[in-house]
Amino acid sequence: MPARDFAFLDHRFVAMAHRGGWLTAADVPRENTAYAFRRAVELGFLYLETDVRTTADGELLAFHDDELDRVTDATGRVGALTLADLAGVRIGGLDPIPRFADLLEEFPDTRFNIDLKDAGAVRPLAEAVKRLHAENRVCVGSFSGARLNAFRRLAPEVLTATTPRAVAWATHAFGLRRLFVDTGAAMQIPVRQAGAPLKLVRADVVRLSHETGRVIHVWTVNDEAEMHRLIDLGVDGLVSDDITTLKRVLLARGLWEGER
Repeated sequence: MPARDFAFLDHRFVAMAHRGGWLTAADVPRENTAYAFRRAVELGFLYLETDVRTTADGELLAFHDDELDRVTDATGRVGALTLADLAGVRIGGLDPIPRFADLLEEFPDTRFNIDLKDAGAVRPLAEAVKRLHAENRVCVGSFSGARLNAFRRLAPEVLTATTPRAVAWATHAFGLRRLFVDTGAAMQIPVRQAGAPLKLVRADVVRLSHETGRVIHVWTVNDEAEMHRLIDLGVDGLVSDDITTLKRVLLARGLWEGER
């Protein structure tokens, strides 16, 4: 199905707050928290980017890392601990790790772009989306094609991003692009990738996305000049930590559709 047929993409330009957006350096440890998401929504953002992974007892959490160490006051692997074990853990020493289903309920008018971080998250995410009637409010991607395809089988009506293999094909295959096949309707590409022989986001890649009925979203873009360059190329969305700058750029370009 063409990307623009999905209700998730019913805005001209998708401005995503990366893990809720980090408005100041002091907020960096508070990523993927209800606090961060609430501030992004208060700023007017309609789209939030987050990650999901599962606990040892199968609870679906919004959390990026495999380990707790970087952003919380605890240590250990998330997947080795139960929800009860994690009840007292605080992100940045302040915020509890949120259950993803609670975020869907707390922000009922907001869309979520979700990165599947482990295989155990596939079924709980599909079930949560269905239970809360959020099929039109999510776009699901993953660095694992296997996880993404497993999710597609469980929730074929939900918008998904292209697999990493499809992104590599689109950005580097050139003469073989006519064979580009993937059911994902959103091509989501990093603004740069270490070791990549070519710049990934180019006019020809944007053109291929649009010619195949897809939108193209770029992550994670924090530089104002880079935001303007990518918009000039014709991308359909940007993911950013610096959401105040992203909002200012989109207002200047007439592309901001959130609250003022």
